[in-house]
Amino acid sequence: MSTSVWIGVAVFAIGTYALRLGGVGLVGRAGGSSVRRARLVTAAVAALLAAVVIGSAVVDDHGFTGVDRLAGVAVGGLFAVRRAPLVITLIAAATTTGLLRLGVAS
Repeated sequence: MSTSVWIGVAVFAIGTYALRLGGVGLVGRAGGSSVRRARLVTAAVAALLAAVVIGSAVVDDHGFTGVDRLAGVAVGGLFAVRRAPLVITLIAAATTTGLLRLGVAS
């Protein structure tokens, strides 16, 4: 992996930690429901993680990764949202990507 990838991972890790820490620090200071704030912080962290995943799925060192990887990530995301077991999710995503790369599912 290149140095820029590790820098990106570190920046996103620090950002995620800062969002969590910021949510904890705001609990006693801001008005409103603490449940609502907790949901907001959780949604912000999920959005940050989704941005990393989508960025990794679409762009590689040499440009656009192709439809096959993007479709595999989309299938994996769909299975994850539907709360399928992790093994089934990984198999479905890998199968989708593999079939598209072979040209079987065209």
